[in-house]
Amino acid sequence: MRIGKILENEKKVKFNAEIYCTDCNKKVPGGLQTGEKYYGTESFKKELESFKKTYLCGICRDKKRTNK
Repeated sequence: MRIGKILENEKKVKFNAEIYCTDCNKKVPGGLQTGEKYYGTESFKKELESFKKTYLCGICRDKKRTNK
């Protein structure tokens, strides 16, 4: 899954993060990637933390879509 900014022709950084669904608390695969220049910046860290706080696994996401 991609997060943040990846410029054209920029190297991608692949990393793992501990990510849990915010609804069912199931651990999900944390394989993410972002651009080399963006990785490790303050903006990146804030975006990653926000992503972790709002992430829904596929099952929970589909449940919310069908319940609308």
